[in-house]
Amino acid sequence: MDTDYESRFVGAEFSPSEDNETELTLRPKVLGDYIGQDKVKENLSVYIEAAKMRGEPLDHVLLYGPPGLGKTTLAGIIANEMGVNFRVTSGPAIEKPGDLAALLTNLSEGDVLFIDEIHRLSRQVEEVLYPAMEDNELDIIIGKGPSARSIRLDLNKFTLVGATTRAGQLSAPLRDRFGVIFRLELYTPEQLAQIVNRSAGILGIGIDPEGANEIASRSRGTPRIANRFLKRARDFAQIVGDGEITKEAASIALSKMEIDSLGLDSIDRLILTSMIRNYNGGPVGLETIAAAIGEEAVTIEDVYEPYLMQIGFLSRTPRGRCVTPAGYAHLGMKMPGQQKFDEV
Repeated sequence: MDTDYESRFVGAEFSPSEDNETELTLRPKVLGDYIGQDKVKENLSVYIEAAKMRGEPLDHVLLYGPPGLGKTTLAGIIANEMGVNFRVTSGPAIEKPGDLAALLTNLSEGDVLFIDEIHRLSRQVEEVLYPAMEDNELDIIIGKGPSARSIRLDLNKFTLVGATTRAGQLSAPLRDRFGVIFRLELYTPEQLAQIVNRSAGILGIGIDPEGANEIASRSRGTPRIANRFLKRARDFAQIVGDGEITKEAASIALSKMEIDSLGLDSIDRLILTSMIRNYNGGPVGLETIAAAIGEEAVTIEDVYEPYLMQIGFLSRTPRGRCVTPAGYAHLGMKMPGQQKFDEV
């Protein structure tokens, strides 16, 4: 069997992203090279080793958390550690039960099937997935009307790894069929600095420790963002510097990209300033914020809000979102008074 990680991304259902070849190169292939998520790694290593000792596939795994934290990478590592093939698709790509049936019947014994955005599977597709996950069987309806009949096909044992940024939108029957459930947390600046240094080494980029720390501190706790900032800082270092990413070079690059000292970009600041200027800092509803800044509500909730809440600039109350005193202070704006916050 081919053990090269990249070769496991097969099938028309896998859509290459921007800089896909680079992303694949930067992704660690074994659990020992995966930086951060220590609790997840510790438990996962036990589950993988136990499954290998029993000669069984790993139980079905659900990974959830904000985007860019390494869910796809971790799924690839599971396949690599188990020594099996890795098949990749996404919830929106599986439009009909027949699409899922085609994927499942082509899996070899023990293969890992990774479904990104699994919360977007249709109800009809989910119904087909239930017996496949529980009993390794596939129910197929042949024909229509009175002549329709159901046949049951046996499947090879496989591991389903589902990833989602919106675990709350998973149906209870689907969520309950996963034997292993992990939440991925945002990374610390120290962990991100390790990732930046590792990526710089792979890409052949000269970087000093202070430059790595500068990028890490502004990367919103997200490895994907850290790697993107690293590549853009390299561009600035080549053109306006001597090619090495120093703290000064990284600061210049990130400032040009409108990334401030805490990693807030123009949209983050627009969310906060719009809430302050238009709604006295809140409470204000998510849909209202989305309409005010011209952004999708789901994007605000999944991409921007988690980090703003983590650093204490935004709070959620039963009546809506509120900008905290720390948020006002970071923007250099004066609070109208404590009354608004006392009310909530």
